[in-house]
Amino acid sequence: MENDKEKFKVEFKRRLYVFALSIVKCIDTLPRGTVSDVLGKQLLRSGTSVLANYIEAQAASSKKDFRNFFSYSLKSANESKVWIVLLKDSGKIGTEKADMLLKECIEISNILAKSVITMKENEKKK
Repeated sequence: MENDKEKFKVEFKRRLYVFALSIVKCIDTLPRGTVSDVLGKQLLRSGTSVLANYIEAQAASSKKDFRNFFSYSLKSANESKVWIVLLKDSGKIGTEKADMLLKECIEISNILAKSVITMKENEKKK
């Protein structure tokens, strides 16, 4: 059981890295212009923040700190969804690429949300 948890943690961290890298590569393909520049920078910040806050959680100094970094990561993932959809609907990124990023972002958000809920429930039990 513990081995499965460790495998999941390693795989999830890898997924977050691949997601952040996909965001970076996507931003590099945006057409130049005010809308692309502004939305791209917003997505770059939020999309890479998902990974950064998850990594910070691993070095947290307390359980509350750990949960807070997970919450920040979740908020960044939710924000990223908005920027991806805006870039898609404005025609700045293709539907296929946007849908792939959005699907992964939703899955990551769901995992993070479930983790935060579980942490909060565990805190209440104490």
